[in-house]
Amino acid sequence: MHDVAGAAGVSQMTVSRVLRGEGYVSQDVKKRVADAVADLGYIHNRLASVQRGMKNNMVGVILPTLKNTVFTDVLGGINDALAQLNMRPIFGVTEYSEAEEETLVRDMLAWQTCGLILPGLEHSDAVRRAVAQTEVRVAEIMDVEGPAISASFGISQQAAGTEMAEHLLSRGYRNIAYLGSQGGGDLRAAKRYGALKATLQAGGARIVNERIADAASSMPLGRALTEACLTQAPECDAIYFSNDDLAAGGLMHCLAAGVSVPEDVALAGFNGLPFLDALPRQITTTRTPRYEIGAQAARFVAGAVAGPERAHVLAADLVVGDTT
Repeated sequence: MHDVAGAAGVSQMTVSRVLRGEGYVSQDVKKRVADAVADLGYIHNRLASVQRGMKNNMVGVILPTLKNTVFTDVLGGINDALAQLNMRPIFGVTEYSEAEEETLVRDMLAWQTCGLILPGLEHSDAVRRAVAQTEVRVAEIMDVEGPAISASFGISQQAAGTEMAEHLLSRGYRNIAYLGSQGGGDLRAAKRYGALKATLQAGGARIVNERIADAASSMPLGRALTEACLTQAPECDAIYFSNDDLAAGGLMHCLAAGVSVPEDVALAGFNGLPFLDALPRQITTTRTPRYEIGAQAARFVAGAVAGPERAHVLAADLVVGDTT
């Protein structure tokens, strides 16, 4: 830092303020320090700063998967919000493994991250004990139905399932199939399906086929599941998929096999992903505010948003397309 200060023609304290992003420093001085850092190859030791009692600017982010764009949108909101606060995310992926989540939480807390963002509200006792031993703020994302460690940011999964069921009932569908993935590890999808199933049955409909594949979500999986479903349950007049990837694959099967949508079978998904706009038929889905969920959670754990520490419910929108 002494060398950087000499090269930039400023004091070490000014270099420290620039690197920490604290206090007022002119743009000219910031550029001189940045140029000196780049020329000298200097790497700021943030762990040393933390050991001196300064706030760590790293936020731990744990996501269940990056195999579809749902959580990349969430991560985009997190990254943009933290960047505005001169903070940075470090993230890991569990692939819906409870054991992996425990490992990642312990590792991130060991680096004294100033906050944690976790998927869902269901965590092991080991995770809860580890978090309880720190004063770290925790934002749980994508779900709001249940007690949060600190605060939750997401949509009502049960309300989304209920709304879709009411839509299918209103269109006259009574023989419904449900197709999912991840071996049931996606607990948010399970909540949606539970609400959908209960509402359908209360409305006089029935579930004629149910399949939750072990594989990760993808369009090819959706295509294969739809083909099997329509073979096993030819009376099926509507399929609800756990997400849009599977629903899009289902639409591709129907188009290739000459199955008329929605006349022969209706299709509905979840998330409202942008790629749906490129499909030959607009799939009925529920659009979720993924970017804003990530941004709000990031601002909370960074301390930019004061309490109350509670459930922050964001709106999800039913988008009625051509497939129902």
